[in-house]
Amino acid sequence: MSFFISDALAAAPAEAQQDPIMSFLPLVLIFVVFYFLLIRPQSKRAKEHKKMVAGLAKGDEVVTNGGLLGRVTEIGENFVQVKVADNVEVKVQKQAVANLMPKGTAKEL
Repeated sequence: MSFFISDALAAAPAEAQQDPIMSFLPLVLIFVVFYFLLIRPQSKRAKEHKKMVAGLAKGDEVVTNGGLLGRVTEIGENFVQVKVADNVEVKVQKQAVANLMPKGTAKEL
C-alpha cells in the first residue's frame, strides 16, 4: 500500500499552525486594492454620466459614443434628437451621449 500513499514521517517536527486571519489577509488586501483602483472610480464615472444624461437640455452641444458632434433639438424619455448638419437630424439613445461640449463648439449648426 505504500506504493500509493507515502509513509508519514513521525520524526519530523510539526510546524506551528498559522492564524486563520493571517492566511486571509493577502486576499483582503487584494480586494481593497481592487476596490480603490477599479470599482470606486468606475462607479463614480457612471454616476457622473447618469447625472449628465439626466441634465440634458434642448440646445446643448453633445458628442455621441460614435463621435457625432451636434446640438440637441428634441429630448424624449429614452432618445435624444441631435442636429448634426443642416437638414440632418439623428435620433440616438440618451445613454449614447458621451460628453457635453461647451457652447459654441459646433458653430455651423
